[in-house]
Amino acid sequence: MGTFKIELSKLGFQQKPQVFTLLHTPLTLIRISCGLRNGPRKPMWRSRVLSTEAIQAVHSLKLAHNSSSKLEQVFSSKIARLLKADLLDALAELQRQNELDLALKVFNAVRKEVWYLPDLSLFNNMIMLLGKHKKIEMIEQVLVELKNEGLEPDARTYTEVIGAYFKVEMVKKAMETYQVMKASGLVPDKLTLTILIRNLENAGEGALAQTVRKECPEYFDYPRKFLEEVEKTYPKKKKLIII
Repeated sequence: MGTFKIELSKLGFQQKPQVFTLLHTPLTLIRISCGLRNGPRKPMWRSRVLSTEAIQAVHSLKLAHNSSSKLEQVFSSKIARLLKADLLDALAELQRQNELDLALKVFNAVRKEVWYLPDLSLFNNMIMLLGKHKKIEMIEQVLVELKNEGLEPDARTYTEVIGAYFKVEMVKKAMETYQVMKASGLVPDKLTLTILIRNLENAGEGALAQTVRKECPEYFDYPRKFLEEVEKTYPKKKKLIII
C-alpha cells in the first residue's frame, strides 16, 4: 500500500509562529508574586506570558545596564513606545529577575506616563524588591512618595516594611511599624504575624514574640491552629507556646 503525506500549508493551516525569549529557551509563564518569604512564593491572581515587545525591552535594558547613554537610548526607543500592559509587564519581569536598578528606573518611568494613576500595588512590589536588597532609606522614601500621590499603606505595605526592617536587624523599627499598622485600623494577616514571630524569636526577643502570639485570637478564629502551623513550618529548638 502506498503512503501519502499531508502538507498543512496546502490545507490552509498555518504553523504556530516562533516566539523568541531572552535566553533562547522555551517561553514559560511569568508568575507575579508578593510577600517577604524566603521560600517559593505563591502566585498572585494572574499569570501572563510576556509579549515579544516586553521581552525585547527587558533584554535591551539589561544589555545597556552599564552605560547611561545606552540606557537613555533604550528608554527613548523602546520603553517609551511600549503599551501600558507591556510596560507594566516589563517592570514586573525586572522585579522578578531581581534587577533593582533597572526596575527603579522603569518604576519611575511608569509614573510619568499620561495614563498613570496612583497604584498601591506598584509601590508594594517596589518596596518588596527594595527590602530584598536591604535598601531601608529607599523604602522610607518610597513610603513618602506613596503618600504624596494620595495613597495610604495597606496591610501588605506594612508587612513588606516590617520584613525589610527585620532583614537589617532593626527590631525596634519593625515593632514600631507593626504598632502603626494596628493604629491605622488595619488587621495583620497570617503572613504579617508569621514574619513577626519568626524574626522576633531569631533575634532573641522571646517576650515580644509571645506578645504577638497572644494577640492572634484578636485576628483569627482558630489561633491555635495557626500557631501550630507556624511551629510545624518553622521549627525551633524551643517549643512554640500555644495559647
